[in-house]
Amino acid sequence: MSSEVLSQNEIDALLSALSTGEMSADDFKDEDEARKVKLYDFKRALRFSKDQIRSLTRLHENFSRLLTTYFSAQLRTYVQISVASADQIPYEEFIRSIPKMTILNVFEVPPLEGRILFEVNPNIAYAMMDRVMGGRGSSVNKVENLTEIETKIMSNLFDQAFENLREAWSTIADIDPILSDFEVNPQFLQMVSPNETVVVISLETIIGETSGMINICIPHVVLEPIIPKLSVHYWMQTEKKEREPVEVETLESRIKKAYVPVITELGTSEITIEDFLMLDTGDVVELNQKIDLPLVMKVGEIPKFTVQPGKVKKKIAVQILENLKGGDNDE
Repeated sequence: MSSEVLSQNEIDALLSALSTGEMSADDFKDEDEARKVKLYDFKRALRFSKDQIRSLTRLHENFSRLLTTYFSAQLRTYVQISVASADQIPYEEFIRSIPKMTILNVFEVPPLEGRILFEVNPNIAYAMMDRVMGGRGSSVNKVENLTEIETKIMSNLFDQAFENLREAWSTIADIDPILSDFEVNPQFLQMVSPNETVVVISLETIIGETSGMINICIPHVVLEPIIPKLSVHYWMQTEKKEREPVEVETLESRIKKAYVPVITELGTSEITIEDFLMLDTGDVVELNQKIDLPLVMKVGEIPKFTVQPGKVKKKIAVQILENLKGGDNDE
C-alpha cells in the first residue's frame, strides 16, 4: 500500500478482498512493519529538529514582513513577500536548485561565524532595479552581462534590505549584517563544504506583476552557537530580571503616593423604575443591610475589609474589623 489517497474504486476493491479472504489483516500488519524501516542518507544529515525549523520559520516570517515594508517604500509599488518553505538540505543540493546565473549576496553576520547567502531570482532583481531607475518594474533577465552601475545599484538595494535581519533576529542574537560579496554564478561561490547542512528559507515575492523567489541559505556553522535559543522552551520562558534596590525603592515610594478610591457601602436596595422616578427630597429608601452586621469597604471596587460605622470628631467614619481574603485579586 502507498501513502497516497485511495480512490473510491480502490477502497471498494480492498474491502472486497478482505471480505472474500484474498487479503487478511495480517497482510496489512506485515506491510506496516516493513514500512518502519527507513533509509538514512548520511549526505543529508538532519542537524535541526522540527521544533528548531519552526522557530526559524517564525523569525523569517517577521523578516518577510519587514522586507515587504522596506521594498514597498523603496520601489513605490505593490510588494508582497511571504515565507513559502523552510528546509534543511546539503549545500550542494541548494546550489544545484538555483539558476546557473542569478543574484547572490553574501553576508557576514558578526559576532556569529560563517556567512549567509541571500539569493534573489533574476526576474525579481531586475524588476526591482527597473523600479529604482524610474521604470514600470518590467523584468529582463541578462544577469551574465551586468554593468558596474547595475551591480552597484543592486548591491546597495539588497545591502540595506538585509539590515532588517538585525531586527528579525534580535530575540536570539545581536548581529551586524555586512555585505561581503556579490556574485552572479553560484559555481564560483563556495561558502561551506558540499555536504554541509544548510537551512534554506524560501520567500515568495511579488512585485507588481512580476513574481519569483528569494532564498536565504544559512549554514549550520552560523546557527550552531544559537541552536539552544531556537527551542520552544526558550521562546515560552519569561526572563525574570531582578531590579536594582534603588529601582525597587523608587517604585515603592511612587506606589505609596498613588491615590485609590475607598468606598464603604451602607447597603443596597431594589425599587421599581416608577418609584425611582417619584423619589423626592426627604423620601426614605429601606436598605437590605442589618444594623448589627459589619459593612464592606471596597478599595478600587474590590472588597477588602469589613468595617463598622461611627464618628470621629463629629465626622462620619468607619473602623476596620478584619481583612477580606479570597478571589483572584487578593494581593
